[in-house]
Amino acid sequence: MQKKIFVLTGEPSGDKLAAKAVSKLKKINNNIEYLSVGGTYLKSKGIDSIFKLEEITYLGFTRVILNLFKIKRKINYTVKKILEFNPDILFSVDSPDFTLRVAKIVKKRNSNIKTIHYVAPQVWLWREGRVKKIKNFIDHILLLFYFEKKYFDKENINSTFVGHPLLDNKIKNKVDLSYLTDKNKKIISIFPGSRLSEINTLMPILVKFIILAQSKYKDFLYVFHATQEFKDLVNRFLSESSLKNCEITSDENIKKNILSNSTFAIAKSGTISLEICNAGVPSIIIYKMNFLNFFIIKLLIKVRYANIFNIISNSEIIPELLQSRCNPKTIYEFVESYIKNPKLGKTQILNCNKILDEMKIDTSSTEKVANILNKSLN
Repeated sequence: MQKKIFVLTGEPSGDKLAAKAVSKLKKINNNIEYLSVGGTYLKSKGIDSIFKLEEITYLGFTRVILNLFKIKRKINYTVKKILEFNPDILFSVDSPDFTLRVAKIVKKRNSNIKTIHYVAPQVWLWREGRVKKIKNFIDHILLLFYFEKKYFDKENINSTFVGHPLLDNKIKNKVDLSYLTDKNKKIISIFPGSRLSEINTLMPILVKFIILAQSKYKDFLYVFHATQEFKDLVNRFLSESSLKNCEITSDENIKKNILSNSTFAIAKSGTISLEICNAGVPSIIIYKMNFLNFFIIKLLIKVRYANIFNIISNSEIIPELLQSRCNPKTIYEFVESYIKNPKLGKTQILNCNKILDEMKIDTSSTEKVANILNKSLN
């Protein structure tokens, strides 16, 4: 009898992680029917979504509050569709404020559905009390970082450290980058985010930073790494600014090739840091949100830093330019300091590599997730 898995995501990064796991699972077991709340990555694997992912991708507390009733309707609709599909496994990925709320109701209404959650909520960051609640409706939680395990072991929650799939990434196909490198320019990779509000907030700042940088440095090419959904939006910001020496890419393999050939990276705060550090590229982190959201977060979080490398080391290995520090002049000053002093970049990569070694597992992270899912179907 054919088994069923419902894949539940809440934003593009989760969609991407889920698609990688499903791709591996399909190679192990091709007798599985899928349905999802997913985006372009799951769609590329032939998995239908019950609605467009953008419909629930809200950023920030105030935005969530403003869309509370809409989100509640989406949660109820998602629960209804999952129960109708009646999967053997509900495989939820990241976005805990959406996915775990759905999983909780599904488990309550049909306890026979196995619930496996991938990417633990950041209980070490804030809301540690969530661990006790998770115990009631999640059967197995898959952890990206080894240090997270102690929080779930304490509550006797079934958890497995699977490592981070971004650390599996090897460049499969070398891409001819001569159309870039022929310009005889060093590449600076820029990651402006994967959400609409992030791009709208960060792109004007990044454009002004490039204008500043180009007034002094003519030998840099700025390559924007965009999602397929927001490639046109990023392009619009660049077109309106009439900037030269800028390119955009949304192709995953080209992105990896460009990153590995980059001199430096500027990235929105998030998991992309793992990929950047794994490629041996020095970077800075930027982020900005509205004052109310930032004020609420400052009240709730328990750690000093935003970046995972800085949190683990409890020191600012990678500079964090957040809120008022996230401005064109400060970004320019930090980038220039790394250009003028290459030792800064070498030290950053050395320190990051020590942490990366602790994050890696012997096998492929995605393969481990796929094997756990397949075993749970029996």
